[in-house]
Amino acid sequence: MILHAGLIACWSGGSWRGALIEGASGAGKSDLALRCLDAGFRLVADDRTIVWRSGGRVYGRAPETLFGLIEARGVGVLPEPALAYCEVVLVAVCGPAERLPEPQTVVRGGGRLPLVAVSPLEPSAPAKLRRAIEHLGAGAKTAYLARRSASPWPSTTGDSR
Repeated sequence: MILHAGLIACWSGGSWRGALIEGASGAGKSDLALRCLDAGFRLVADDRTIVWRSGGRVYGRAPETLFGLIEARGVGVLPEPALAYCEVVLVAVCGPAERLPEPQTVVRGGGRLPLVAVSPLEPSAPAKLRRAIEHLGAGAKTAYLARRSASPWPSTTGDSR
């Protein structure tokens, strides 16, 4: 399956773990990816990502014609060293982010993944994405969901749990 999304990865837990970056055209997907690259992430795919499920995990890679390329709006399409593929551990959608969001998941490539909203132009967006990958992705997803349900913080509905 080919998605209209970018895929960047960071080294975490002994392997490259990736985040699909989704959003409307012009939402800031490639801008966020470029800033993540400057923060130590690696490019896997820009604009189009092939995703598949294997062994209960979701993986992604660039189509051959786009491998090792990233668009820098206003500059052009540039070469960028890229990983051949990586495990996808979460989906980041470009848009307004809530302060304390409820956990959400989405199905991509036949697997259920944590979904986070990221304001792509915020200076802290790459740091937030790294922490989301480290704390929400793959095996951490179950622990995250359990922590959220047992959170000591009051809910936004006013009950004290």
